[in-house]
This record gives sequence, structure tokens and C-alpha cells, in this order.
Amino acid sequence: MKMTEMSDYDILFNKAKEFHGHVCPGIVLGTRLTIAGLRELGMTPTEPARNLIVYMEIDRCGTDAVQAITGCSLGHRTLKHKDFGKFAATFVDTRNGNAIRVAVNEKNRAEHDKLGPKDLLKLLSEVPEDEILKIEHVRITIKKEDLPGFPVEKANCSKCGEQISDNRHMVVNGRVLCRNCAGESYYSVIE
Repeated sequence: MKMTEMSDYDILFNKAKEFHGHVCPGIVLGTRLTIAGLRELGMTPTEPARNLIVYMEIDRCGTDAVQAITGCSLGHRTLKHKDFGKFAATFVDTRNGNAIRVAVNEKNRAEHDKLGPKDLLKLLSEVPEDEILKIEHVRITIKKEDLPGFPVEKANCSKCGEQISDNRHMVVNGRVLCRNCAGESYYSVIE
């Protein structure tokens, strides 16, 4: 029996699938989006992506594919989330500032929605790239406090006392406040 060699796509797709825990259209599209972004930056997707920051515009399945393949993560400050609700990512080479935005652009989405799950996954993995992805060279400025590494600045909230890193504090009426204490909280304390 002759063993066939796995393609780079198969290797990367399996890496994304394993990280995510199951197969879905988002993992297929996220894999393709990542391969395209890295290729356009001249990076090899099967090698560790050093000197890379990725801005994700959605917090769905495709983000797991990007994270699994690139190794970028929130904890390393190399994966950023911009909540635009679009299946898109911008890949930035920190060595030279080159940036590529790749967005899913299913031109035939209505037809794709008529397919069964297996047929849809097969189609999404095989459809020509220009029919499913929009690739743009873009310019992005990364602030020094958003780069990987130790915090550039630290402040303490004058109301709750919690530490705020990397210029995320606000000054209201001369007082340093965290966003929560300044009224931008996503939670409320139960007393």
C-alpha cells in the first residue's frame, strides 16, 4: 500500500481542527484565510510565525484556526480582537510593517447554504481562492503599548484600586479611572 503525502493545507487544517475540537465551515475558511495571509506576507504557514500580529474581526470558529496555525494568542499579545463581526483578519509583519487583510467573501453564499454539511466542507476547501477570499494590502499603525512584551505603562484606578496596563486608563475630572469605574463596564457587581 502506497502512502500519500499530506498537503500543507491538510496538515494545517488538521492542526486547526484538533485545536478547535471539531470540523465546521469556520475552520475550513479560517485555515484558507490564514494560509493566504501568511503567503502574501512571504511567511511559511507550516513554520512558527514569529514577528507576526494578527487582528481578528470576529470571535467565531475561524479565529481558532488562525490561532492554531500561526501560534498567535491574546496572552502573547500577538492576536488582537476587533469586534467588527466580519470573518476577516489582518496579518502584520512586525519586522517591516507590511500588512495583509484577508476577508471571507463567499460570492455564491446562497448556493453554498443549500448544500449538506459534508458537501459544503468539501466545496469550501476546494473552491478557487478568488471566489471565497478578498485579499488587500493595507496600512496599520500599531501603538507601542499594543506590542508584545512587558507593559509600557501602568496606572492604578483611583476608585477601585485595580492596576491598569498599557494606557487603557481614562482621566475623568483629573482622576485616573479604569474603564469599568468610568462607566464602560461589561459587568455589574452583585452585593
